[in-house]
Amino acid sequence: MPFPEPFFRWRPHPWHGLDTGPDAPEVVTAFIEISPFDFVKYEVEKRTGYLKVDRPQRGSSSPPTLYGLIPKTFCAERVAAFSPEVAIADGDPLDICVISERAIDRSEIMLNARVVGGLRMIDNGEADDKIIAVLVGDAVLDDARDVADIPAATIARLEHYFLTYKYVPGEETRVEIPEIYGREHALGVVAAAMADYEDHYGG
Repeated sequence: MPFPEPFFRWRPHPWHGLDTGPDAPEVVTAFIEISPFDFVKYEVEKRTGYLKVDRPQRGSSSPPTLYGLIPKTFCAERVAAFSPEVAIADGDPLDICVISERAIDRSEIMLNARVVGGLRMIDNGEADDKIIAVLVGDAVLDDARDVADIPAATIARLEHYFLTYKYVPGEETRVEIPEIYGREHALGVVAAAMADYEDHYGG
């Protein structure tokens, strides 16, 4: 019996082997690394594409939304240009936080997410933006088109989480969020990360 098309004989790499999205930069694929129920930070290991433990969280907060990456994006020169305080970005795929009214308690899943805004974050002198999106088809938030359509408490929780998620007792935290931006700015950041990926990995 012939295999269906497309058929992957091996598991695609979440960063390099999946599509950026059905209508990027507006609607993107999110590969989820962490759920709101995780107190350990997981991330895709760049060489193998498997999920690894990055670190147990030192604080008591868990991420308020699903958290992962947008495939075939890269934060380099074009992404850094959106943050005048820094000269470089973090050299990782673009991070995305996906809001869902229904609880999703597992990671290593793919979903379609509509971009509505983002956090312009500076981490240790590098641009490290966090795109904010809503799950496509969400019964409560599917009509959201901009960060202004999201409850302010949810955005505040995201901001608090990222300002504290690298906390280590006795060490200075070098994370700041100078700006929370809306849809148009976010679309520009996603497009820049797609172009940075093509520059560094395309072809």
